[in-house]
Amino acid sequence: MLYLTSDDFPIFVPFGVIGFYRYLWYMIRITASFTYRPVPLPENPTYVASEDVTIIVPTIDAGEEFKEAAHSWLVGKPKEILIITEEKMKGPLQELAMQVDPERIRVLTVPFANKRLQMAHGIKNTTTDIIVFADDDAIWPPTMLPYMLACFEDQKVGGVGTSQRVQPVGKRMTVWEVLAAFRLTIRNIEISSSTHIDGGIPCLSGRTAAYRTIILKDPEFLHGFTHDFWLGKYQLNSGDDKFLTRWMVSHGWSTYVQCCKEAELLSTMKPNWRFLKQVLRWTRNTWRSDLRSLFMERHIWTVHPYVAYTMVDKLFNPFTLLVGPVLVSILIWKSTIPIEDGGYHLPWWNIVVSYMVWLMATRTAKLLPHLWHQPEHIVYVPAFILFGYYFAIMKVYALCTLHETAWGTRAGIGDPTAATAAAATAGKEKTDYFSVPDTPTQPQTPNRPPVVEMQSGYAPRAAYGGQTVYSR
Repeated sequence: MLYLTSDDFPIFVPFGVIGFYRYLWYMIRITASFTYRPVPLPENPTYVASEDVTIIVPTIDAGEEFKEAAHSWLVGKPKEILIITEEKMKGPLQELAMQVDPERIRVLTVPFANKRLQMAHGIKNTTTDIIVFADDDAIWPPTMLPYMLACFEDQKVGGVGTSQRVQPVGKRMTVWEVLAAFRLTIRNIEISSSTHIDGGIPCLSGRTAAYRTIILKDPEFLHGFTHDFWLGKYQLNSGDDKFLTRWMVSHGWSTYVQCCKEAELLSTMKPNWRFLKQVLRWTRNTWRSDLRSLFMERHIWTVHPYVAYTMVDKLFNPFTLLVGPVLVSILIWKSTIPIEDGGYHLPWWNIVVSYMVWLMATRTAKLLPHLWHQPEHIVYVPAFILFGYYFAIMKVYALCTLHETAWGTRAGIGDPTAATAAAATAGKEKTDYFSVPDTPTQPQTPNRPPVVEMQSGYAPRAAYGGQTVYSR
């Protein structure tokens, strides 16, 4: 390939600059990730799980895997676990709850399956200072809750996330699960580095994340959370974790991610091609949320400039990634033309082999943190390379279909607008699922230090349990 540059060197300069730029920033991320340190456990913790933590689990089809997950949550001794489901699933989930711990697990219902509606209903039924949202298949280490609560010793912290690893569905990982594991390894590096560099994070993953209850009981938050529209007319159901993260940034709260074995959850992924549908949903959510953060809300530029950079980088990433195959195709075509007619010296097969060697070397290097622990997965690197190009095309497709808001991988999750209307109707007869009661349920805050004002320009809006929610 170096010899090829003698034919038309200038064409390689911009691509060399792009490659140098991308790998320079990758080295910066790796360095920041290695120098990152999690928040240690305090000697005298302010928050204790048995008094201050409610776990909210929105679900519609929890099965036997729920038992393993619930037992792992209960090891941390939370005060209560709220399972929020649709009415027709209350019986089966109540039976599961009785088998695990009938005293600490309650099952509540909403009229229709809608994740944000379910989460909002759980928030209104919470009486503790800290809420932890968890997926019904998220398996925690025994130290998860203490390490998450340690971050809340800083009264500026409003939300806390964790690192993640893939739990195989069967005895061995499928290629789809390995691809998901590669992605999670890269994500763990990204979130630890951004947390270390400027304290921000693109998204506090909804698989498990903790928040101060006073933030989520804010009437403005609850209304915005359950009435979130893209372009003013497409109501969103997924993307709840993106909304929560943006709310932290726009309302002056800090976030932190505990990237360590003591706070690393296990989560199952789709073990077949349906994983691609999951990725498509996540990609649409990322496009919508990042565009909002960067160009509509714009708080991210001043609060977390490094995270803003990573968001901008992701906007252009699919296009820069696809430039490689296009350039190689041009070079192959030029290599078939005689030299005297302006063709290149190297034969086409030399270009192809050189390109494949370069891809294998660079992609393997990026996956070394994962391969260090699971070297047997090196055979899946070619699949990861192919997936990378497929993902780039998918990102472009997702950008063109942001109006599609369907869940994609779970049956029974229908139109969020219909669910909202049904909840509003049911609220007139029983409980209003969207508006906060005149006298909200008060989280208990015995001997808690007051939450300080986050930034200038923020004013107190509402108080719960002796603490104050701040907003612009």
